[in-house]
Amino acid sequence: MQRNEIDLETIPVGSLGLITLRGCEQLGRKINDYIVEWRRERESEHKTTIAFAGYQRDNYIVKTMVPRFGSGEAKGVINESVRGYDLYILVDVCNYSLTYSLCGEINHMSPDDHYQDLKRIIAALGGKARRITVIMPFLYESRQHKRSGRESLDCAMALRELISMGVDNIITFDAHDPRVQNAIPLSGFETVQPVYQFIKALLTHIDDLELDSEHMMIISPDEGAMGRAVYYSNVLGLDMGMFYKRRDYSRVVDGRNPIVAHEFLGSSVEGKDVFIIDDMISSGESMLDVARELKARKARRIYLAATFGLFTNGMEKFDRAYEDGLFDKILTTNLVYQSPELLSRDYYVDVDMSKYIALLIDTLNHDASISNLLNPVERINARVSEYRKNKL
Repeated sequence: MQRNEIDLETIPVGSLGLITLRGCEQLGRKINDYIVEWRRERESEHKTTIAFAGYQRDNYIVKTMVPRFGSGEAKGVINESVRGYDLYILVDVCNYSLTYSLCGEINHMSPDDHYQDLKRIIAALGGKARRITVIMPFLYESRQHKRSGRESLDCAMALRELISMGVDNIITFDAHDPRVQNAIPLSGFETVQPVYQFIKALLTHIDDLELDSEHMMIISPDEGAMGRAVYYSNVLGLDMGMFYKRRDYSRVVDGRNPIVAHEFLGSSVEGKDVFIIDDMISSGESMLDVARELKARKARRIYLAATFGLFTNGMEKFDRAYEDGLFDKILTTNLVYQSPELLSRDYYVDVDMSKYIALLIDTLNHDASISNLLNPVERINARVSEYRKNKL
């Protein structure tokens, strides 16, 4: 998708600034490079006016740091002026690869540590920025979004806390349950679906797909992902199937009721390619169980896709499943930390989201509508038409 010039009909909210917290540096650099290139090439008679001061720069990343004391305590530091800036703070709460020293011991950073660092940086801004937007691809504590007993509501509390600290907008991707935004009904909250990016990646890496209901199906691995699968099936014109989890509610294992079986609802998958789409791959047990069930039903090729590839129990079980022919490709985004082991796998497809985030930031900086960016149907149709044309 090429940048259009509609943004230049409005004056930027303020000088653009990107803050990339630890663990988001690589994604932040890619986003920065896109915006630098676009603004260097963009022509406008207004670029020399005072309203566009600092509009074209070689770097939009603001220098920050979060040093820690030997006790594990920390502080946020902003190393340059941000007065009047339109700031976008990127944070990856799932990056477990980062460490810090605690009384001589090495600790890996947890989501709680990343969230605290985010608050430290917001506090260090001291209210000087004109607008603050937090881009948190994996929404902090998003799986603790509802109460089923005497439980905390961590995600709702975090959202309320960020807004109380002066955050104006929160952008996340594929929120586990978008209704959590009800905790901050008067504030900006966007949950973005990377549908176009997944379809583009699949069509780029697989050159012999038959995109019709006779040869391909979209599969929802559970009832929670059904809405997502329905959208994919509608925009691609494919049939959809769904699994639902039968659980043993008489027992609790690792904080949840264990899954007894995966039951399938849908038409026959025999001889068809299937695309299984979910919001996250955690341990991967459920996704692989679904793939195993589909193979038993004589599915042809199986592609696993999830916005967030956490792989909390490592890659060994996926390696074995791939060797056993349970699936053909795994697609996840670079919105969360990707381990070197994951990136080295031949069956892995990296879905790069940096350009899309850069488009969102560049557009929002002009206070322009992002509706077209959030609704990718036209782009999907164009990509599918081009794919079919190239196959002829």
